[in-house]
Amino acid sequence: MSSTRITVAGAGYVGLANALLLAQHHPVTVLDIDARRVAALQARRPTVHDALAERWLRERPELRLDATTDAAHALAQADVVVIATPTDYDPITNAFDTRSVETVVAQALAANDHSTLVIKSTVPVGFTERLRAQHGSDRIVFSPEFLREGHALEDNLAPSRIVVGDRGPRGQQVAQWLRQGCRDPQAVPVLLTDPTEAEAIKLFANTYLAMRVAFFNELDTYAATHGLDTRQIIDGVCLDPRIGAGYNNPSFGYGGYCLPKDTKQLLANYREVPQNLIGAIVAANATRKDFIADDVLRRQPRTVGVYRLVMKQGSDNFRASAIQGVMKRIKAKGIPVIVYEPAYEGEEFFHSPVVRDLAAFKAQADLILANRRHPDLDDVADKVYTRDLFGGDA
Repeated sequence: MSSTRITVAGAGYVGLANALLLAQHHPVTVLDIDARRVAALQARRPTVHDALAERWLRERPELRLDATTDAAHALAQADVVVIATPTDYDPITNAFDTRSVETVVAQALAANDHSTLVIKSTVPVGFTERLRAQHGSDRIVFSPEFLREGHALEDNLAPSRIVVGDRGPRGQQVAQWLRQGCRDPQAVPVLLTDPTEAEAIKLFANTYLAMRVAFFNELDTYAATHGLDTRQIIDGVCLDPRIGAGYNNPSFGYGGYCLPKDTKQLLANYREVPQNLIGAIVAANATRKDFIADDVLRRQPRTVGVYRLVMKQGSDNFRASAIQGVMKRIKAKGIPVIVYEPAYEGEEFFHSPVVRDLAAFKAQADLILANRRHPDLDDVADKVYTRDLFGGDA
């Protein structure tokens, strides 16, 4: 396959992982409005926490990767524009905020008359078809990502599947670009669909994962309320091969950037469609945090320590982590809260002091919230409150 000039708009988890995947075979320019991120990539440093991406940037000088804040130049010279800008959920409009994606699409279509635009950002069902009609262009393609934060590059190199929302030659070409950089290209299933079906695949897949997390959390809530051994029940349930053992570790709730917003967006897409389950998945996550907070408060702690704000191990993302929801509920009852989070630079988080010395943190807190167990806390295990049974994020 001949070399193709690619611009990736957005230097977050999705953008960086796609840029490195594609830079193995094509010249890639990462476009971002944040000059600090651009400078980091120019110095071959990662913009997010991803150990493999960091190693690639440091050890693989042959990767054809550049970065810029100059949108006009980056888009004008591109044969392909991969759009990986944020689409946060807006609770006021009850939908994703897609303005960053729409801006890049408009700029890219105006910049040249031939580039293929591949939207990797998560969008509402029907978004791509609306953009195609609005701009009178079939150059816009949606291809969902299925990446884990902290392991995004690894998941791009060995993806569970590649889905492209275009069943014609353009979709086939996009799939080839994405598959080409995989470790074993022929082993990766490729599904070409219509654009709206591809958007639905993304939202339904993440909502199913959220449902599974919520199910095992509610199992744990039941067991804890009745004094039962949660581990024994989960082990027995998951021996059924139709159920399996993945995504079964109780937690404080599903969190992070994707699952909370994607479930809410899917629920919003059901506005005129009968449903019970999708709404229950969203509601279950709030109920779980209520239970955890109440269970902590029953222990009558004087000072609660929050060990790590990140959504999962190996991530530097604080967005919508479940432990923050529990923290806010505890603070609302007037219990002092302190935070240990080495990846956070501020002195306070939601008006709670950030204690940078781990020993001091452990000494000051008489109860420590930990969504996942960690060796850091082995010496104060009697203080730790967690629902982690299996010692991992799955």
